[in-house]
Amino acid sequence: MIAEEPRVDATRVTELAQSLETELARLIVGQKALLRDTVIALTAGGHVLLEGVPGLGKTVLVRSLGQTLSMSFSRIQFTPDLMPADIVGTNIIGDTDGRREFHYQAGPIFANLVLADEINRATPKTQSALLEAMQERTVTVGTQTRPLPSPFFVLATQNPIELEGTYPLPEAQLDRFFFKILVPFPSEGDLLEIARRTTGDSTPQLKSVADAGAILTAQRTAREVPIAEHVLRYAARLVSATHPDRSELDSVRRYVRWGASPRGLQTLVLAGKVRALLEGRYNVAFDDLNSVAQPALRHRIFLQFEAEADGITADRIISEILEHTAKEPASK
Repeated sequence: MIAEEPRVDATRVTELAQSLETELARLIVGQKALLRDTVIALTAGGHVLLEGVPGLGKTVLVRSLGQTLSMSFSRIQFTPDLMPADIVGTNIIGDTDGRREFHYQAGPIFANLVLADEINRATPKTQSALLEAMQERTVTVGTQTRPLPSPFFVLATQNPIELEGTYPLPEAQLDRFFFKILVPFPSEGDLLEIARRTTGDSTPQLKSVADAGAILTAQRTAREVPIAEHVLRYAARLVSATHPDRSELDSVRRYVRWGASPRGLQTLVLAGKVRALLEGRYNVAFDDLNSVAQPALRHRIFLQFEAEADGITADRIISEILEHTAKEPASK
């Protein structure tokens, strides 16, 4: 297959994403994979779940993203006593021309960019308040449904579930996150650079590089990137291989309880399209799918208790699937 030439708007998306990465890197030290995956999810129109121990800069990343985008931004600090109405809003009684009537008071969910900080500190009832907003881009209070701003992007942070006082996210909510990104501990060199940048008397001021219109255009353009049929079949085989009843791998049959949903395939393909754009190409390659497979699938593969006992992670399962899944050549 002959690769199509990038269109003008596709080139602009590439430049926009690269500018966003460059601007964020002025404040976020190292973490190139983290920045790249976050930009991919944003360009694809998906939500992101960041997982890492406290102090690794998860919240700083989201705040920095808010500074680089000329869009509305809000932060919700999840705590055990947070209620659903604290997120989506509620009807309150107010005076109108001497009459007492109910008026809707919007919650912090009504923003383009929403930081759900430490989402697994809240109870499952409160976590579920995000479900409709993340999937349908609407909020229902009482009998009235209201649309959320467009674009709408939830970037949630969570602590590892081993930490005290955390509530695991329900499977249905996990599946609504486009990516789950693990935030690694910085290298020694990055630690030194963090100390230099944050203990002085000045902090880099980020500039805006995009607005809502540019992001919406980028999201539409990303969906237009072509993917060859044999590459699409490869993506489908990757997702099928995560299911123990369909996989030929002993590790999958032994350690996986259930595999990724069809939404995992949608994520894999769309993320591959965006990654191709960021690499300056207008067609999806096998390497694009391989690069995004772990953040796209790790939270959609649910392991048996035996896997935890043996130290087996979803990332290890995905790596083995990538290693053993055949890549068929393009048809002539």
